[in-house]
Order: sequence, then C-alpha cells, then structure tokens
Amino acid sequence: MPDRGDRPSWDRYFMDITELVARRSTCIRRSVGAIIVKNKRILTTGYNGAPSHVRHCIEVGCLREKMNVASGERHELCRGIHAEQNAIIQAAFHGVSIEGAVLFCTNLPCSICAKMIINAGIRKIYYASGYADTLSKEMLNEAAVEIIKLDSKRQEENS
Repeated sequence: MPDRGDRPSWDRYFMDITELVARRSTCIRRSVGAIIVKNKRILTTGYNGAPSHVRHCIEVGCLREKMNVASGERHELCRGIHAEQNAIIQAAFHGVSIEGAVLFCTNLPCSICAKMIINAGIRKIYYASGYADTLSKEMLNEAAVEIIKLDSKRQEENS
C-alpha cells in the first residue's frame, strides 16, 4: 500500500484547486480564483475576467492600468468580474444553493464581493493573500462570516 503521508487536508486540497482555477484568469494585473464548497463538494468555481461574449483584458488591454488606478479602488473601471462574483453567478445560473457554504479564494474578497458573499449566505472564507480593502474585512466580521488565512502552496514552497 502506498504511503499517504503527503495526502492534503481538505482545506489544502480545496485551496490547491482554487489556485488552479486562478490560472484561467484573463486579468493582466492579478489572477484570482474562487471555489464554493458545501459538505466537502465543489459547487461552483470562478476566476476573474470579462463577462461571456466580451473581449478580455489580455486582448484589449487594462483600463485600470492605463488610468493608473490603485489596487482596491474604483472597481467599476474594469471589464472584468471578480472570481467570487463569477462563482456566485454560476450558482445562480445553475440553480445551486450556496447558503451555508464555504468560499475558498486566492485573495481576501473586496468590499463589493463581501456584500455579495454575506447576502448569498456563505458562512466561511479561506483565503491565501490579502487585498487592499479594509471595509471588506470589517463587513465580513460584522456579519459573522468566519475568515481564515491559509497560505498558498506557492508561499509554502518559497518559505
């Protein structure tokens, strides 16, 4: 029987998948992935990029970069949808309830995504890296959404 000492925990397993999902991103500035999990089953995935049938930033360039907009500011000046938004939209599109689910995300969600997460009934977030949006963490804490930092596999390998 093979040695299973390197078998990942559930949290590590889902975060590894989240990092793979992020590789589909079409954002020039940051690749973000998100998955929504319930009862140890992946319900939906999402990555940041333009809506369906709309050209991606890798094709037309980044408006935010051209305008020198700082990370975490002026979210409306972007062709893309955030990974968390795409994961929530996929659940709605396919009629999948995500109430009481867990979100795994490569980055701590922004305040816009935090509002959607709270109203969608997601109760816990695992994330690998921070994000320049203090309002997000404040709202998630106020709504009693548990937030857990889980280092990315890439961070673990580089330490």
